[in-house]
Amino acid sequence: MRLHDLKPRPGAKHRTKRLGQGESSGHGKTSGRGGKGQTARSGSSIRIGFEGGQMPLIRRIPKRGFNNARFTTKYHGVNVGDLEKFDNGAKVDETALKSLGLANANPPESKFSATAN
Repeated sequence: MRLHDLKPRPGAKHRTKRLGQGESSGHGKTSGRGGKGQTARSGSSIRIGFEGGQMPLIRRIPKRGFNNARFTTKYHGVNVGDLEKFDNGAKVDETALKSLGLANANPPESKFSATAN
């Protein structure tokens, strides 16, 4: 099989809709755009959710529900250069960082990430 032998599967190709080719084509006169109005004009595009000046549904309904702010994981950066204060092979954990003053007393669900300075 060569590249020139390849062809699309049956039904994969569609004829392009030829607009404005006369009344009897079914796509003449208004070319499938309906009557007059904003959407019949060239370059017309109305943003999603726009309701013609009426207050959109997303702004009419009350906003309530779940907020994840209480359960987010808090990350605290520790500079890599500050880690040189530890001896070689020393265990670096939250208590060790707090003892050297590199981390303040934070809730236990906080995590630490190394950052370069």
